[in-house]
Formats: sequence, C-alpha cells, structure tokens
Amino acid sequence: MGQNNYQGALQQPIGSGFDATSTASDVIKGIDLSGKIAIVTGGNTGIGLETTRVLAAAGATVIVPARDAEKARKNLEGIPNVELGEIDLMDPASIDAFAETFLATGRPLHLLINNAGIMWVPLRRDGRGIESQLATNYLGQFHLTARLWPALKIANGARVVNVSSLGHQMAPFNFEDPNFLHREYQTLQAYGQSKTASNLFALELDHFGSRSNVRAYALHPGSINGTELGREASLELFQQMGFLDSEGNLLPEVAASLKTVPQGAATTVWCATSPALDAIGGVYCEDADVAVLSPDNAGAESQHGVKSYSLDKMNAKRLWEWSEEVTGIKFGSEATAVQS
Repeated sequence: MGQNNYQGALQQPIGSGFDATSTASDVIKGIDLSGKIAIVTGGNTGIGLETTRVLAAAGATVIVPARDAEKARKNLEGIPNVELGEIDLMDPASIDAFAETFLATGRPLHLLINNAGIMWVPLRRDGRGIESQLATNYLGQFHLTARLWPALKIANGARVVNVSSLGHQMAPFNFEDPNFLHREYQTLQAYGQSKTASNLFALELDHFGSRSNVRAYALHPGSINGTELGREASLELFQQMGFLDSEGNLLPEVAASLKTVPQGAATTVWCATSPALDAIGGVYCEDADVAVLSPDNAGAESQHGVKSYSLDKMNAKRLWEWSEEVTGIKFGSEATAVQS
C-alpha cells in the first residue's frame, strides 16, 4: 500500500495546471471513459448534473439515483449513456434496495461520486434519530459505499469521491452529541460537522481501500451560483453569513467570488478522473488540485484549505467505528460489505 494522508501527510498542491476558473470539461479533456461505470448521487441537479453530463460525454455509463425520478428524467433528457435509479439517503432501506439492484447486474463500479447533499435546513431527524444533514451528507455516503463495496473492488481501480465543503471549517465532528440531543441546534454547525465527517470518511476509506485498488477523495467544489442548495435558507441566514445586504441583494464582492456550475463541478471530475492522482489518495481537494492545510489559528473559517481535525487518524477511525455501529454495516475483513 502507498502512503496515507493521516495528519495531512500528503496534503499539499501537486501543480495540476488547473485553478478556480477551470471547468469540468477542461479537466477531463483527453480522458476516455468508454467502458467505465459511474454512479453520481444527486446527479440530476446543480453541479451533480454537470458532473453527469461531462462523464457521460467522455464515454462513461452514468447511473443517477434520485429521490424524484420524474424530475431527474426531465433534467437528464438528451444526455446519452445515463441510467436512472431511485434512492433516498435518509432511508436506509432505500439505499439497500438501490445497491442490491446494481449489484445484481454483476457490473463493476469504477466511479462512485457521493455528490448529493443538503444545507441550511431546520432540525429534522431520520427514522433512526440521526440529524438530517449528518444522515444525508455523511451517513448515507458511508452506507451506500459499504453496500456497493463488492462492485468497487472488482473494478480493480475504482475511485470514491465525496463532495464535501469548505463548510467543514465550521465544526469538527461532535462524538459526544452528534445529533443535537443535548445542545442547541445550529444548522451551520450541523452542516459543518457533516462535511468534516465526509472528509474523515474519505481519509479512512482510502487507507482501507487502497489494498483493493480503491482510492478515495474529498473536495470543496467552491461557492457556486445557480444550485438548489439554499432553497430552504431564510433571508436572515444569508445576511448572517455576509452574502446579502440589508435589502436582500447579493453583495458585489460575494458575486465576484462565486463559481459557475461548470467551474463548480471541475474538482469533482478532476478527483474522479485525473491520472495525476493515480498514486495518491485520502486527500482533500479544491480548485482542481490538492488543497493546502488550513492553520488552526486561521480563524473559525478561512477561505481555503482543510482543517487538521478532519484529517486526524484517531478521529477517522473513531468515526468509522461509530458509523458501523449506527448503520449496522461492517466493511468485512475480506473487503466486502456484510450486514452485522
């Protein structure tokens, strides 16, 4: 096995040649995905839709599991090489059903892109009592990846890509009270925790999976204009975050910093396909390159980089154990997912 990224050992830019203005089409130029199978959760809207479009255009067969199949069908109309599925990441039975249907085809899975996510939502819980952002943005990723592990393993060169966020800087993972049972619910704290968990999962999954030639990555896509992520957010919340003025107008400096959807999908596609990452995994990426470490004294939220607590070996292993306990699923000793 190669070197792991515990404590950020590999966390430095590699000189990819791309930057914040690069698009998904730019980073995949010259790469042929013919014969490859990809699954993109949330691949029918926003940067997920652009990810689906670009991977399909490069020759991949892209499977898009979505909560609203009819909406997905309309959004994906005209894109070749796409198959639709149904999944609700808040519902473990739905995840199991989707995975079982895919595994029954006997096909390998070369790319699993855990793109679906929610943000700025009020306190909700799934049937297990898991807070909704943690359930959707992280635990659903863990569950789906575990169930699809046999297909990832037989691909003999698969990648798992977790769409995380700079928002991980808002909060570490709270092992004492992850579901806000004993503390006041703050939607941005919950979001930050869920994205920290996604980073830690990519870190530990790469360590576990590299022996089976499966690599894992987490990434920040950038702040993007034109997605549905803020559909439940209040005007006051956007103002609190410094996005809007007192009259509800987008501040000019904020508008200038936003990426387009094609730019927002670039880092996902780069992590999924770049040959530059063939020998490196478990890293957190942004602007289509490996990100820098964000110093602990950089403040609650700096503009770039990844916090050390989301690359911590002990945190990653503790979260893995917690996730197996909560889901009742273990990555088996033979690198297959089995229900415990």
